[in-house]
Amino acid sequence: MVLSLKLIADKVRGELKGQDRRFDGIFTTLGDAREGDIVIRHWIDDNGVRMGLERGICAIITADPRGGALKSAEDSGIPIILVDRIEFANAFALRWAIKKFAPETRRIVVTGTNGKSTTTHMIYHILKSSGREAYTNTDSKSEFNTLIDPVVPAQIAKEAREKKLEYLVVEVSEVQGWLGRVMEDHAYLMTRAIDPEVVVVTNVALDHIGLLNSIEEAQWEVSGAVRAMNRGIAVLNYEDDRVRSMASLNKKIKSFFYGEGTSVSYRENGIYINDRLSISRDDLPFQSRHFIQNALAAIAACIHLKIPIEDIRVGVSSYKPLKRRFSIIHENPLIIDDFAHNPDGIKATIESVATLNGRLWIVCAIRGSRGKEINIANARALAKTIKDIDYNLIVTDSYDVVDDLNMVKDHEREAFLEVLQEHRIKYTHHRKLEEALIEALNRASEDDIILLIGAQGMDPASTILKKILKIKGG
Repeated sequence: MVLSLKLIADKVRGELKGQDRRFDGIFTTLGDAREGDIVIRHWIDDNGVRMGLERGICAIITADPRGGALKSAEDSGIPIILVDRIEFANAFALRWAIKKFAPETRRIVVTGTNGKSTTTHMIYHILKSSGREAYTNTDSKSEFNTLIDPVVPAQIAKEAREKKLEYLVVEVSEVQGWLGRVMEDHAYLMTRAIDPEVVVVTNVALDHIGLLNSIEEAQWEVSGAVRAMNRGIAVLNYEDDRVRSMASLNKKIKSFFYGEGTSVSYRENGIYINDRLSISRDDLPFQSRHFIQNALAAIAACIHLKIPIEDIRVGVSSYKPLKRRFSIIHENPLIIDDFAHNPDGIKATIESVATLNGRLWIVCAIRGSRGKEINIANARALAKTIKDIDYNLIVTDSYDVVDDLNMVKDHEREAFLEVLQEHRIKYTHHRKLEEALIEALNRASEDDIILLIGAQGMDPASTILKKILKIKGG
């Protein structure tokens, strides 16, 4: 399948700057580009153009040529396709890669505000553990799950060249954007490009405050995955009213619910399918509420892929979580690390930990460079969830471990702490993550529980804890 740059420019609604060429490489990132490839980047400068020239690339697609990029490209003879929306280019690259390298695959899309990474990875694990060849863009080492850059098309091309893929399990971010600009219809565009037979929607909550202004906007963006389907089944969380309402959005497809009161549900002694106990509670690797919700979603998807129940049971019972997904990183005291970084995630994670025996210590990283609104919402969720339990709260800016893009601004810290004070929540605050972790370890007893929550500001915590515990001899 050989394309011309002019045809590609038409498909991505762009303008070709430079000479038309035949393209027979793959769409990829600048760092991984090889001779004949097309690089897709939201922005590129003259240094990037020179790097592309050294690698022998065919062309560059970008929405933002900076500095002398256009002049450098013209001088070096590298064509540039200039687009208004880079997501059109990424959607085209994704569709093209699947059609060229994996056209016979059965495809599953997972989206939603919370739980999509674990659900995606669990479906993938069930398939792999039962001997099926599958690809996913979400894994335990590196989660290329935004589809904003062309990592996914490049990965599909690479894996399909090495083996015959049977399944693609793709996590699609429910919303994307930066600098206050939402990339509208992201889930719709990417799902349309993938053309899945199963779409899983986990929940709808307000996470990307600053990009989306209301829960209704979040619902619309998440629902794009259902609206984009041309065939198949939408697997929907019955316990979420907004997700449940998506069953009526697309007459081309059927809907299937999971959750309480449905044919795939959790009861006191385990997971039931069609009123039969299929996976006992003792066989579940974790019993937290959000893990069970993710497991139900993955199981429902696999049922519609006609995976045998025994294969599903083995896959779920042997599942190991992604990094920072309710991960146990130490015992005595029990230290649990979770990526909870929005109101729903914070509430669900704390409620799950609160069911365990032991005094609870919470170390929470404030979200840096994300604005006041998300930090106010996070602080409110935190305050309301812990007010009726026995807690010890330690808050940190993590300024010793984050880069400039994730640094907590003064107004963000002040907004977060003001909410805690309004709710009369007792806390201690540390600028440095290491100091916050040291306080938790020094004050907690061996029978206590330490919960680490937050996004980028908490990512290095497990590494820092290993160093501290080694010094302490723990």
